[in-house]
Amino acid sequence: MAFIDANYILRYLLRDNERQFLLSREVIENQKIVLTDFIFAEVIYVLEKVYLIPRDVIKSTLEDLIHYQNLKMVNKSAILESLKIYSEERIDFSDSSLIAYHNSSANAKMHTFDKRILKIISK
Repeated sequence: MAFIDANYILRYLLRDNERQFLLSREVIENQKIVLTDFIFAEVIYVLEKVYLIPRDVIKSTLEDLIHYQNLKMVNKSAILESLKIYSEERIDFSDSSLIAYHNSSANAKMHTFDKRILKIISK
């Protein structure tokens, strides 16, 4: 099992450095890998803010990656729900993750000053 960082995923997805793409592809496609929520969030941030990739493209690309059989995530279902909220509600991925985790917890309360979050969870 191997942990990978955001740059490994970015090189794999963007193929903007051929040598690093080949190295990352070998690991991502052939080894058992672990992807943490924090690294996943960093990948989304970089794709959106640095590379200006549209949210719907980010969502579909990362959904495909999440479904790789050799990829392990701590809470895959919450991450998939976070991606959906991120794409549909036009909020930051960290906020969409908070909402997804809240929604998956029975009788959970949300304490926030962010009116958009409160509006989304009240739907």
